[in-house]
Amino acid sequence: MKNISELRQDIVAGDWVVVATGRARRPNEFARHRVIERHQPRSSCPFEKLLPQALLVYDRSGKRLRLTPLEASRRRRLPRVPRGLLTGLTPQDRAYLQKNWWLQVVPNRYPAFGRGVCAVERKIGPYRWQDGVGFHEVVITRDHRRSIADMTVPEVQAILRSYRDRYLELKEEDCIQYISIFHNHGREAGATISHPHSQIIAIPVIPPDVARSIRGSAIYFGNNRTCVHCAVLRQERANGRRIVYRNRQFLAFCPFASRQAFEVRIFPLQHRSEFETASDAVISALADALRVVLAKLSRGLKRPAYNFFIHTAPVSSVGLARYYHWHIEILPKTAVWAGLEIGTGIEISTIAPESAAQFLRKIKV
Repeated sequence: MKNISELRQDIVAGDWVVVATGRARRPNEFARHRVIERHQPRSSCPFEKLLPQALLVYDRSGKRLRLTPLEASRRRRLPRVPRGLLTGLTPQDRAYLQKNWWLQVVPNRYPAFGRGVCAVERKIGPYRWQDGVGFHEVVITRDHRRSIADMTVPEVQAILRSYRDRYLELKEEDCIQYISIFHNHGREAGATISHPHSQIIAIPVIPPDVARSIRGSAIYFGNNRTCVHCAVLRQERANGRRIVYRNRQFLAFCPFASRQAFEVRIFPLQHRSEFETASDAVISALADALRVVLAKLSRGLKRPAYNFFIHTAPVSSVGLARYYHWHIEILPKTAVWAGLEIGTGIEISTIAPESAAQFLRKIKV
C-alpha cells in the first residue's frame, strides 16, 4: 500500500514537515487561483523619484553615482551624499543624480527599529524587554513594475551589491547583532507598496530562526566535524533530483524537507559563513542564480507572490566560520497556513520537492 504522506526532518533545525503525497497536486495547479495584484499608480507611488534622504545611489550598470560629467572631466570627486540629505549638492549634481539613478537605499519612513540607547534590558515581573534600537532601510529600484525576475544580471548584481555595501556600513554601528536582508514581492507576501523594493533591518538581537540554524549547525559539526550545509550540498549534487539551477559558484535546489511547495534555497558552493565578504565575482554569480530561479518561479507559477531573505552569520560571528554557511531562501506563496500548521508548527507541502524541482528545471528563462 502506498503511503499517503511522508514526514521529513530538516537536518539543521530538526523541524518536521509533511510532504502530502496522497493529496499531491500537479505542478501547474499551483499557478491557479492567485490573488490579482493591483499595482499602485505611479502618480501616488512614493518611490518614483530619487529621495532627499538617499544613503546610497547606483546607476543601472551597478556603478555607485558620485561623479557628474563636469566633475569627472576635472577629476574631482563628487562629495559623498550627506547622510539623509541631498541638499548639500549643486543643482547640476542633483539633476544628474535624478536623471541617472536606478537604485537608491533610503531610511524607512515608518521604521520598525530606530536610534536609541542599546543593550538596556528592563524587567516587569517575569517579563523582560529592551528598546527596539537599530536601523530600517529600503532598497528601491527605479522601474515601477519590473520585478527581479524580469531584470538583467547586471541589474540584479546592483541590488545584491547594495545589500552588501549597506551591510558593511551597518555592522559598524553600535548595538547591532544581526542584519536581516529580505524582499517581499506581492500583496500576499506582505508588500504594502507594489513598486519593487527590498528591506534591510539591523537589530540588537539574533532572530530565533537564525539562532536555531546556528545551533543545529554547531551540533552537526560537533558530531561529524563538517559543515552540515556543505554535507547537504554534497548530497544534493550527488542526488540531482532536487536541483533547480547551478552555475560555477552557486547551487539552487528545493530542500529535502521543504516547508512549502516550490521552496528554493541558493547556496554558495564554497564554504563561507558571512554574506558581506562576497567578492564582486561572487555577487555576479549570485545575481545569475537568483534571477534565473525567480524567473523560473515567475513563469512556471504565473507570477506568484514570494519572500526571499538572506541567512548569514551574526555581526559578531567569531567561531561560526567553521560550521555556518550563508544562503538565500525563497518561499513562494503557494498555500495558506491552517489549523495544523498554526497549532503544531508542522508545515504541509502538497508537492514533493523532487517534483517541484523537475518542473522548474524545465522552465526556459
